[in-house]
Amino acid sequence: MNLRGKKLGLLLSISPDHVNFSHGVGLAETALASGVEVYLYCIDEAVPGIQDPRIIRLKENGVRLFACAYGAHKRNLTMNDTALFAGLTVVADLMADTDRFISFN
Repeated sequence: MNLRGKKLGLLLSISPDHVNFSHGVGLAETALASGVEVYLYCIDEAVPGIQDPRIIRLKENGVRLFACAYGAHKRNLTMNDTALFAGLTVVADLMADTDRFISFN
C-alpha cells in the first residue's frame, strides 16, 4: 500500500519516560519512512518532551511539531522555536485535516 502523501496526526500526552511516548515516536518514524506527512502535538506531560533527542530528530526529519502553549506556561517552560506553541484549536484542526489521528496517553 502506498502511503506517500497521506497525513498522520499524533497526540502525545505522557512523559518522555513512559513507554507510550516511545511507541508514538516509533510510529512517527515508521510513518515518515513510508512517505507520510506527520503532525505531532505534545500536550500535558509530553510538553517537556519537545526537548527529547528523539523528538528533535523527528523534527529534523520532517515532522511538523506542535506543543501546548498552556502546558508550557503551566510548567514554566520557555516557548522557543523548537515547536509551534498553540492551543487546542490546532488539535481540532489536526483531527479534521489528517487521514488518521492517534493519541498516546
